[in-house]
Amino acid sequence: MLGGLFSFHSTWKDRRDTYMHKPLPLECISLHFREFQFAQAMLFAIEEINNSTDLLPGISLGYKIYDICGSIARGVRVTLALANGNEMEFEPSEAPCTRSAQVQVIMGETSSSPSMAIATVIGPFYIPMISHFATCACLSDKTRYPSFLRTIPSDYYQSRALAQLVKHFGWTWVGAIRTNDDYGNNGMAIFIETAQQLGICLEYSVAVFRTDPPDKIRKIIDIIKASTSKVIVAFLSHLDMDMVIHELSHHNLTGYQWVGSESWIVDSQTAAMDKHHILDGAIGLSIPKAHVSGMREFMLDVKPLNSSSQELFTEFWETLFSCKFKMSNLSVGNERECTGHEDVTEMQTSFTDMSLMPIFYNVYKGVYAVAHALHNILSCNKTCDNNVQLDPFLILQHTKKIQFKTKEGDEVYFDEHGDAAAKYEIINWQPTENGIVDFVTIGLHDASLPEDKQLNLQNKTLIWAQNSKQVPVSVCSEKCPPGTRKVLQKGKPVCCYDCLRCAEGEISNSTDSITCVKCHPEFWSNERRDACVKKEAEFLSYEEIMGALLTAASLFGTCMTSVVAFIFFRYRQTPVVRANNSELSFLLLFSLSLCFLCSLTFIGRPSEWSCMLRHTAFGITFVLCISCVLGKTIVVLMAFRATLPGSNVMKWFGPAQQKLSVVGFTLIQVIICILWLTISPPFPFKNFKESKDKIILECALGSAIGFWAVLGYIGLLAMLCFVLAFLARKLPDNFNEAKFITFSMLIFCAVWITFIPAYVSSPGKFSVAVEIFAILASSFGLLICIFIPKCYIILLKPEKNTKKNMMGKGAAKSS
Repeated sequence: MLGGLFSFHSTWKDRRDTYMHKPLPLECISLHFREFQFAQAMLFAIEEINNSTDLLPGISLGYKIYDICGSIARGVRVTLALANGNEMEFEPSEAPCTRSAQVQVIMGETSSSPSMAIATVIGPFYIPMISHFATCACLSDKTRYPSFLRTIPSDYYQSRALAQLVKHFGWTWVGAIRTNDDYGNNGMAIFIETAQQLGICLEYSVAVFRTDPPDKIRKIIDIIKASTSKVIVAFLSHLDMDMVIHELSHHNLTGYQWVGSESWIVDSQTAAMDKHHILDGAIGLSIPKAHVSGMREFMLDVKPLNSSSQELFTEFWETLFSCKFKMSNLSVGNERECTGHEDVTEMQTSFTDMSLMPIFYNVYKGVYAVAHALHNILSCNKTCDNNVQLDPFLILQHTKKIQFKTKEGDEVYFDEHGDAAAKYEIINWQPTENGIVDFVTIGLHDASLPEDKQLNLQNKTLIWAQNSKQVPVSVCSEKCPPGTRKVLQKGKPVCCYDCLRCAEGEISNSTDSITCVKCHPEFWSNERRDACVKKEAEFLSYEEIMGALLTAASLFGTCMTSVVAFIFFRYRQTPVVRANNSELSFLLLFSLSLCFLCSLTFIGRPSEWSCMLRHTAFGITFVLCISCVLGKTIVVLMAFRATLPGSNVMKWFGPAQQKLSVVGFTLIQVIICILWLTISPPFPFKNFKESKDKIILECALGSAIGFWAVLGYIGLLAMLCFVLAFLARKLPDNFNEAKFITFSMLIFCAVWITFIPAYVSSPGKFSVAVEIFAILASSFGLLICIFIPKCYIILLKPEKNTKKNMMGKGAAKSS
């Protein structure tokens, strides 16, 4: 025999009263058709098994049906009685068994909270309990509920599937409402945990129960009104959902996208109650559709019930047809009399609604699971071994291990947690023209597949809230476009953020980037800050205006020097040229030409040879130039000192000594340059720090000591030359060489003293331009101050170009 616990009486008169705030009554006051259907499904499976010759041949399954009327206390009392071998006489009670027997299996319960209480009581007895609709993930804990099994998937999978569904449509800012019991609280807890992992934030999460006082309900309504999220995830039982819809209808809260759990998403009675179309476009998960041949006909054919239980048949018939039998003590004179021959199929009630056929199928599979376990225990083939002593623990162990296919071809088994395979259909509420909601399957979710393949949506047209064809948007903050990064808003969830533009030199090339990435030093961010573009290389080139002008000035100086040299060569026998030491003059002009030309090495893209050449050539040519000027200054001083009586100075500084002094002074600079190039030569360098969006191509000094040694030596010779020229400033007016040298050295020193701060402070290519300008300015200063006055006399005042005029009063003959 098979004992059973199954509730099919309702605590309320009908579903229209579910939103009335009343405490749960302790007694059953009306028949609940849904629970009656579940009982019918169990009876159908038992009758089918008893009539089978393949499964449990010669064995008949018995049952007893009890109604706990939604009361956990009532369920625990029945369970304890059955576990102890006693029979409780609650109304109504069905006992088709011919003899009493200890209960072996309990079928039920529908809800999670009563199932938890019952499973806790029978756990120590190891009596199997198989539920068809209790989905709380907590019931998978085999340490607390060792004998609990179920043919419906755990909410652990449903909650995760709902979170994946929400993520799929891009909703990251949602509200949540749940039933305040084990089903709703545990299911929502798993949903929230998964949602956080997927980057979904909850604006609010509230709990309701059908017996909550009006004040609490109003507070929840106010929370929904004040929210900015447009998606509501409802983990509610169908009774609580009815209450919520009723309350929302009073406040006309439409336009929200509802995401529902399997408890109400395919409930046609919930859809019928939604007169204000609050749930239009809702999506959610449901147990896959099922069809069991013969079950619908069996469930609608309740007349055989009259032969086995007059009391149950009478109550059911009177409730279904709103009539009274004459023998009923509750008959009232003005009520319609029942004939017992009314047509059930013509009624449009929750009893004739077969939308919960998947749940009925779960009942069917649970009964068959027990039958297959008994079949194995009794070693049934053509006959069964009736001598086997049945034990609940033995039945539990075999039931956990069963694996079979139903006559419809569906495989049935339990995993290590006693749960069924987690497969769901994704349902979309699509209202039709006649006002009836069509539950359209738009996809599937299979938890046994890899996570990225579990959700499979079909290419179907979806209807959203307010009959919209566009997917609703529900985000706290719009996506941050490329070129920006997310910055969290203080005190708000991670889904609420501001989008800040990336700083210069940084980019983000993806949507909703949390950081900006710095570009490579050779690259810079574009205007949109979404890509790095190569920086423009900056150097002083011949093509730009400044480079062209400096090149022209350099070439002009070279040409001018060549012209002066030509004039001096043409008039080399004249007193003016001879009086100024023609050999040193030509060497000075040659060095000035090199000074003008060396400035060209500073223009153009820096390379290894140009970097080494520009500073060394500049240093050597300028020392050669200053050495010649210094030699000319010493010659002037010596020439006039030689006029003193008894003076023999000129023999110590003749032409040979003059040439050796120039070579000696220049050789020192050459040695400094060789040491510089050997130890740490200048090299081309990409300067990324000077400019943000450009690469400054310049020549690094290598050894700063070498650079300043070269400049310092030039400065030392220039100062020495200036001092000597200054000492010779009072020589006879007709011989003005010392004055011109003094002026040229003043210009030279002024230029290079000014050059140092200008060079240090000038950015990029302008520092190169400053150096070129200093070279050209000092070169022009020497050329103009020393040679132009003489060219003036040679070309325009030839009458002054005489020996007598050059000698002047008190002057001595120059060597």
